[in-house]
Amino acid sequence: MKNFILTLCSFLVFGVTSHAQIFKPVTWKTSVEKISDTEFDLISTATIDSGWHLYSQNVPEDGPIPTTFVYNANADYELNGNTLEDEGHTVDDPVFQMVIKFFSDKAEFRQRITVLNQELSIVEGEVEFMVCDDEKCLPPNYIDLKFNLKEAKNAVVTEDADGSVFQSNTTDDSSKIFEPVKWSSSVEKISDTEYYLVSIATVDNGWHLYSQNVPEDGPIPTTFEYDLKEGVELIGKTNEEDGTTVDDPVFNMKIKYFEGVTEFRQRVKRSNTDIISVIAEVGFMACDDKQCTAPTYIDLNFDLTKTTKVKADVATVSDDDKGVTRGLWSIFFVAFFSGFVALLTPCVFPMIPMTVSFFIKQSQSKAKGIRNAIIYGLSIIVIYVLLGTIITAVFGADALNALATNVWFNVIFFILLVVFAISFLGAFEIVLPNSWANKADRQADRGGLIGIFFMALALAIVSFSCTGPIVGTILVEAASKGGIAPVIGMLGFSTAIALPFALFAAFPGWLNSLPKSGGWLNTVKVVLGFLELALAFKFLSQADLVLQLHFLEREVFIAIWIAIFGTLSLYLLGKIQLPHDSPLKHISVGRLLLGLLTLTFTIYMIPGLWGAPLNLISAFPPPLDYSESPYGVGNSKGGGSVSADHSELPDGSHLLAPHDILAFNDYDKGLAYAKEVGKPVMIDFTGWACVNCRKMEQNVWVKDKVLNRLKNDIILISLYVDDKRKLSEDEVTDSKLRPGKKLKYIGQKWSELQTLKYKTNTQPFYVLMGHNEENLIAPISYTPDADTYYNWLSEGIKNFDK
Repeated sequence: MKNFILTLCSFLVFGVTSHAQIFKPVTWKTSVEKISDTEFDLISTATIDSGWHLYSQNVPEDGPIPTTFVYNANADYELNGNTLEDEGHTVDDPVFQMVIKFFSDKAEFRQRITVLNQELSIVEGEVEFMVCDDEKCLPPNYIDLKFNLKEAKNAVVTEDADGSVFQSNTTDDSSKIFEPVKWSSSVEKISDTEYYLVSIATVDNGWHLYSQNVPEDGPIPTTFEYDLKEGVELIGKTNEEDGTTVDDPVFNMKIKYFEGVTEFRQRVKRSNTDIISVIAEVGFMACDDKQCTAPTYIDLNFDLTKTTKVKADVATVSDDDKGVTRGLWSIFFVAFFSGFVALLTPCVFPMIPMTVSFFIKQSQSKAKGIRNAIIYGLSIIVIYVLLGTIITAVFGADALNALATNVWFNVIFFILLVVFAISFLGAFEIVLPNSWANKADRQADRGGLIGIFFMALALAIVSFSCTGPIVGTILVEAASKGGIAPVIGMLGFSTAIALPFALFAAFPGWLNSLPKSGGWLNTVKVVLGFLELALAFKFLSQADLVLQLHFLEREVFIAIWIAIFGTLSLYLLGKIQLPHDSPLKHISVGRLLLGLLTLTFTIYMIPGLWGAPLNLISAFPPPLDYSESPYGVGNSKGGGSVSADHSELPDGSHLLAPHDILAFNDYDKGLAYAKEVGKPVMIDFTGWACVNCRKMEQNVWVKDKVLNRLKNDIILISLYVDDKRKLSEDEVTDSKLRPGKKLKYIGQKWSELQTLKYKTNTQPFYVLMGHNEENLIAPISYTPDADTYYNWLSEGIKNFDK
């Protein structure tokens, strides 16, 4: 009934408006692809005007008119299955109160047929369809379709390195080359010598493009490489827009991405006017809710002779600058808090009343005492900021970041923090030469502003045994941010140190509210020692991850932290005493609560040895897959009631954790082993940074019936399209997709194989094939329903056994 009403309304609208304009928002064309001597794909392609949409073939009852294909009956051919269609867009329609799928811009429909008479040349049919925009719908339309089999194009055929012939042989609508991100470039002129190179990404609806800044072990970031000739130099980094930041549950990290249209801007300076263009390459990966594309590389050309004026909003702070600013603020506040902690150490806290009393007694008036104390505080700030400035100047603003991310500097930072921690625990004190303090004291006796400055310097030198490790830790952390972060860190730290001296000089009565010095000051120092020791292993872990030494795997890291914080709990609860501790008759309520907190944290980490994700500290230990035992301590097998015996693994294979599936990462070796054992092959086109690949492995592959199939009935070949390892020199070949380019990485090799053989470039993508590399069943992509995935596996294996 609703169909009839909608159709009637469409006629009325069309009748009222047709005198003004004849609408033809959809044009159809046909083509044919030859699959084999007897099989063909009849392809109907709809090109849809902007603002209009065409409905799917599958529309719920009482919904709008669906697109319908009718092929003229003919004894010379038969239909294979139903007409397949693109993914389109699915929305919850408020008018029909149902979920409806439609297409915009372009849609492709495929019908496979088997030819029974080789003389057949023409297949005819008809398509019925209805289109709507935001204001109106047109009445159902009928278009005749004619498919010429004699003009059929062959399906994509190519050859592998060993000469094996590959042929596309799938009817699944996931077999499609996706280009969800379109790139364009422009140039904005800032001055006669400076320009903005603007890279514009247009992202298809439902897809997203990742930021340039993605945490380690996250998805593939967007990267820009500029081919600079002499006379052109980059100024700063490539800036990007705000985008959307989400807490990704698969990678356990915050990830930023872009949707719609987004811009990336790189400022350049040109000193040679003969240079008229800049070439760049952008590498990126795009994902939607079901799949991700393989890492893709696009060349961009920036013509410096065709420029526009700089946009008004570009003169404001760029996104990258805002990110840096946010990072500097975080450094400032962390350092500021650390400065207050340093105040509570035995070297600094007793100095507060002594110094303030000195200024009050030595000053002729209260106002002068306050002034001198403020100058004293400012002098402390100047001294520490000067330290940060010297470090930045010596190493260079950008070099600090490079050093901090270098493997060996991570090891050096680890050693430094361990030394600082042992010092805080009481093994020894890190002190500057006494001669420095004596010289500063003699200068302080001169009085005046110079004397006050040298008093502040004397404080910095004398208290170094307590403040040095904290200052060192702040500088290490600030170095990882690069730029002026060390200066900002020292500004925050010194401000917190100096503030009490100025405040207590202004309000000396507050001194009575200060707690008395005592053993609790050493307790603060010891707690800091434990925290620094725990932090040190983060730097060692980063170096181990980069080198892939597997020396400090997840279980070892967690065990070390359990030992550190467990010992800290015992210390706070009075069960352990260190060299400089005062005799402890009882513990305070505050110390008891802190001890209980650290004990709770210790107990929380214990399940991490058995594979618990430990989300509270996910940024610190190595990832779950970087483990000595992927199944947790005490486990050696994954799920599934049956497991093949792989006591001696074949050449080139490994057990895929945590499922214990025999897997290959080499196509040829995997296929050879499958022939040897008489099992079909499942090719898993995947990626280290593929979110939906991990979802399939974590949520579908773990089901017993699926896992038993994977472990016992097939040979798995996992091909990682984002594998950044370089190909050996004899494997480097010319790209067939990007003429003039070389395949340099293993991932590029597998990505090109997938694109050429299966006419798709998204992951996950699963192919079941026989020993002659023929498809046993149409490949599938992201399939979150375990029953559907199991049925697909079973059907393919059944076809192999025939």
